[in-house]
Amino acid sequence: MLEPANVRHLAMLRSLIRQGAQDGSFDRQLAEASPEAEAFFAKLKSALVTGYFVEERRSGKIDTVAVPGYVFWPEGRNGGSQPAGFGLFRAVDGGYELWLAGLDLGLRGGGHGRELLAALFATPQGQKTWIVRMQRESRYAPALAHMLAEFGFSLVGDTGRLRWFLRKTAPAEIVSRVRDAVDARGTLN
Repeated sequence: MLEPANVRHLAMLRSLIRQGAQDGSFDRQLAEASPEAEAFFAKLKSALVTGYFVEERRSGKIDTVAVPGYVFWPEGRNGGSQPAGFGLFRAVDGGYELWLAGLDLGLRGGGHGRELLAALFATPQGQKTWIVRMQRESRYAPALAHMLAEFGFSLVGDTGRLRWFLRKTAPAEIVSRVRDAVDARGTLN
């Protein structure tokens, strides 16, 4: 079961992101109380309040980026209890990237990850999701890559810390841009 994410879910998101960062599924800096982590969580809070965050490009141009998201309860769980997972999308050129997604570590391995992804990819944003990136060092990377293949994603390549996936139905311009970005960042494959 999904429900739109909002600022009431910030503490839960922070907890799951920090848990995942400690485990290697997210940038490890997010597990610590650092200025960078606090800036990230402030940006996340703003996105949960407004549905957008402000992003500065390398060129110095400022963009407002839509960041819709959902919280997740496994089938049979009470929607009144604490959500067990989440997914946040980031708008990219007429579609989306599954920007962040996480599941409570205690629920992993029981099919809940697949259930979370199925629910997320069934949303309007999920149906137009072209890109997924994950931390290469995550111990869940092989399982997640297998699940992504079930949803039509294939590996494009690896960069220093990330493994990049594209949906087979992604528009040609997105495919080209992502492949160029991966190649420019020193593909390891």
